[in-house]
This record gives sequence, C-alpha cells and structure tokens, in this order.
Amino acid sequence: MSDAAAALQQHVQTLYSDHHGWLRAWLRRRLGCGERAADLAQDTFVRVLSSRQAADTTAWREPRAYLTTIARNLVADHWRRQELERAYLEALAAQPEPLAPSPEAQLLIVETLLRIDACLAALPALTRRIFLSSQLDGLVYADIAEQMDVSLPTVKRHMSQAFLACLSAA
Repeated sequence: MSDAAAALQQHVQTLYSDHHGWLRAWLRRRLGCGERAADLAQDTFVRVLSSRQAADTTAWREPRAYLTTIARNLVADHWRRQELERAYLEALAAQPEPLAPSPEAQLLIVETLLRIDACLAALPALTRRIFLSSQLDGLVYADIAEQMDVSLPTVKRHMSQAFLACLSAA
C-alpha cells in the first residue's frame, strides 16, 4: 500500500471513529428509525470512500458539514424511494385482485421503478422535462419544441441523451 493510500485509510478511520456516532444520532432524529439511521450512516461513509474527492482531504476540514451534506443527499434519496414505492403500492391496491402481480413481481417492479427514478434524477433538468413530456404526456417532438420554446433538433438531441442514459442504466 502506498504512503498516500495508507494516509487516506488512516484519515477515513479517524473520521469514522470520531463522527460515526454523531452522524447516526443526527440521522435518527431526522428519520425516526434507528435501523435506517444506522444503514444511512454506513452508506455515508461508503460514499466518502468511493468519492472521487476522497483523496482531497481539504473537504474534510469541516467533517460534520462534509458528512451532513452527503447524508442529506442520502436521506433525500431515501424519501424519494419511499414515496415512489408508496405510490406504486397505492396504485397496486386499486387494482382488482386477479390483476395484482405476485409479491416477486411487485419487488421487481419496485426495483425497476427505483432504477428509472435514479436514471431520470441524473438527467439534466431540460432533458428530463423533454423526456417526460414525450414518454408520459405522449407529446410529439414538434409539440414539445413549441411548448418549451426550443428547436426541434434540440428536442431530438435531448431525447437521444435520455434514451442513451436509460439504456446504460438497464
């Protein structure tokens, strides 16, 4: 292990031991669930380790602010996933019994919806709006261009970007 890697590992260990308990308590207050708080605290440190900026320890000068920023994003993702799952389950409950999918199919559908949500969240705002106007609202490209006051080639370019993002997420 190189000196830089060893120093980074030591820094992360110190960050973890000094702030994990505090972060877990902070998350517990926001989530109202100790188990979910523990999971998200761990996910926060996994993000720290997998971040491209992990080696740049200048961001760690304010460790609680750094960890809070990462944890807030994870909490937002958690709430968005819960809302998506809740909406799906409500729609499912409204279905007549014979049409309801099996529990295994329900799990696959929820996982697919979460992947779609993550893919859409990663798109630039204009690309996402154009894609959703086409796919959910059923608008043709010319109508989207007119409605959003952009050119038809711009709509086509954004749709291509969105489809490529969806394919790479599959």
